[in-house]
Amino acid sequence: MRPRKMMRREQGQGQASDTGRTHEFKPDFWIPAPAPRKREENQASRLRAFAHLHPHPQRSVSPANQSGAVERNEAGNAQPEAMRWRDWGWEPRAGPVDRRAGQRIRARPGGGALGPLPLGAMAERPLEHYEGYSCACPQEINPSGRSGYPNNSQSDNPFRRFLWRIRERWKLLGLFEIDSGHEHYKLTCMIKLGLHHAIQLSIDHPSRQPLKEEDYSSVVTQTHEGFEMDTIAGPVFAHLRHFLGLAEKDYQNSLSSKSCFLQFISNSKSKANFFLTNDKRFFLKTQEKREIHFLLSKLALYIHHLHEYPHSLLVKFLGIHSIKVAQGKKKYFIIMQSVFYPDDRISERYDIKGCQVSRWTEPLPEESQIILVLKDLNFEGQTISLGSHRNWFLKQIELDTAFLRDLNVLDYSLLVAFQKLHSDEKQQSKNILTRIARSVHGAWGEASAVPYLATDKLTKNLKIHSTISPSNKRGSYNLLAHNCRLLPDAHNALHTLDGPEHRYFIGIIDFFTVYNLRKRIEFLWKSLLHPTQSFSTVNPAHYASRLYRWVDAHTV
Repeated sequence: MRPRKMMRREQGQGQASDTGRTHEFKPDFWIPAPAPRKREENQASRLRAFAHLHPHPQRSVSPANQSGAVERNEAGNAQPEAMRWRDWGWEPRAGPVDRRAGQRIRARPGGGALGPLPLGAMAERPLEHYEGYSCACPQEINPSGRSGYPNNSQSDNPFRRFLWRIRERWKLLGLFEIDSGHEHYKLTCMIKLGLHHAIQLSIDHPSRQPLKEEDYSSVVTQTHEGFEMDTIAGPVFAHLRHFLGLAEKDYQNSLSSKSCFLQFISNSKSKANFFLTNDKRFFLKTQEKREIHFLLSKLALYIHHLHEYPHSLLVKFLGIHSIKVAQGKKKYFIIMQSVFYPDDRISERYDIKGCQVSRWTEPLPEESQIILVLKDLNFEGQTISLGSHRNWFLKQIELDTAFLRDLNVLDYSLLVAFQKLHSDEKQQSKNILTRIARSVHGAWGEASAVPYLATDKLTKNLKIHSTISPSNKRGSYNLLAHNCRLLPDAHNALHTLDGPEHRYFIGIIDFFTVYNLRKRIEFLWKSLLHPTQSFSTVNPAHYASRLYRWVDAHTV
């Protein structure tokens, strides 16, 4: 058999070895010589493969160096031009290359048609290099300064760096960090910058005056370099945050933190994007324009319901904004409090609609760490064990679903999560005085004394939706006692209920689907397809009563 030739990546004359093979000595690595016909293509492929196996993110490489001077690696060995370009994920005059896939990125660095790349998969360049945009997130030029990163004596070992990255991202399995290689990185940087200034305006000009009708339709536009951000109904949501006891500075720090946002990929049919703040306290969800208009039209009623029932399980909306990038389409998004916060010890998550069709999710292996939200059929055989809190829970579900029924909406979900209680958390006497003080004053504290809506506006809305009037719901029920539920000692007390053995995170989300003509036709079609099974598209009265019956049957 003809002996294979060995060649060094650096250009030079071959020498005859003792074995008779032609090669040139290279202390670092050897690469088999490609066939003469496709030498350039095969060599580029091998160089990319070598770059994938031996990444060097600490080395600084300048593709713009055309001086002809020979660059050298850490060992002092000269590097040819092809290696200097391609080994680091770059090709001359061609832009960034995905080293793992060997394909050129077609839209924007780290994203576009190829999707988000794993951390470290591409040599990072500052975003300003491409778009002229000054990002609010810091570029991680020197990761060795981060806590837990291998020290300088170990950082040259690619395997140790790889293990460190895996360990850092272990807690984020099921979520994706929106770093500089993510397709939504630029958008989230703009959102963080815009929200910082929008909330700062509320901090600089706080208002404790009664809300007026024009506050519900107010729009404040702030222009930044490369984009505009609108804050819609800002005074109303600032008032609501004050009611919830959420400090504006804490709200601002969480939403405009230097840490990257997280993206949650759900198994729902929604095409919306879900972003979380890095502390997982707040959700940002993109919405259609019609959904935003619907929420604004019912905003006064929503706030009135929260005032009437301060421990409501409806998700807490904290802001509505829109962002328009230069030469781009305006995007609307809402900010809401995460029901599953904090999620460090949550073991199971469920999305409940009270029906059967398309309500099964294939479970993952027990050892899997991926965050998966299960559905109704997965819940069969389990119960929500609340003990003495069961009656309160059922009544609050009845009140909240009746409110949504009167808004003529359907297809909303009841989120339920399980967390095992520790032995010390089962002691109900823990911080009992603080819990009683918080519960007696309701969820709103001193802010409840501030009028939240002008009288004429409130009266007008309650006349339109007369069934929402509290006088039609209270009857002989002791509303004062209901609103004084003993809140648990938890960060997210309004969405937390403690049972004998578990802590439950519960909330109602996604009530934007109106029962219109399209949904009526969909109901008729699904009735023909699934005559013996229950499905989500039913009239709002049936939907509300069915969800209540589900809760009643699965709560002990």
